[in-house]
Amino acid sequence: MPQPAATVEVADAELIQRSWQEPEAFAAVFDRHAPQLHRYAVRRLGRDAAEDIVSDTFLAAFQNRHRYGLDHTDARPWLYGIASNVIGKRRRDEVTRYRAYVRGGVDPVEITGGLVEDNVTTLTVNRPLVAALAGLKSGDRDVLLLIAWAGLSYEEAARALDIPVGTVRSRLNRARKKARQALENTVWKDTLDG
Repeated sequence: MPQPAATVEVADAELIQRSWQEPEAFAAVFDRHAPQLHRYAVRRLGRDAAEDIVSDTFLAAFQNRHRYGLDHTDARPWLYGIASNVIGKRRRDEVTRYRAYVRGGVDPVEITGGLVEDNVTTLTVNRPLVAALAGLKSGDRDVLLLIAWAGLSYEEAARALDIPVGTVRSRLNRARKKARQALENTVWKDTLDG
């Protein structure tokens, strides 16, 4: 019985270049990265805005695909950079959401039904952390969340935000200090030292 052919994953850069002549090839880039971008957008602005953020991100990416640097095989940093710009246009909504969480303790993203003890622990840690996020400068918050929530490396975050790696390091350091200060009285402050 013949073995199925091995699936070879095509690099994002190749798919984007192919999409210059065959626009439908860009769908593979969407399929590959949209779920992670959606999760990131939900965490930043909630479920209601996430669909729009992902749509706007991929629309901008598709429209600017001819400018993509083909020497970068992975489009993830590029897409997160576009998403950060889209989110930046809604920056006020993000900060308002964080402040509402701090006041009321209810995050619209959280799924209800957990144990009371879990919710109390979550509020104890999250309120100060969310307050710290709301108080960060937008550039510092973008760097922290691209690294912490999107899982980008320093170099990828630098590429996503079109800033030097040294700037990523200094912004991340500032953001960690502020978050660490906010968590000073919780048992979780050591988790920020990573």
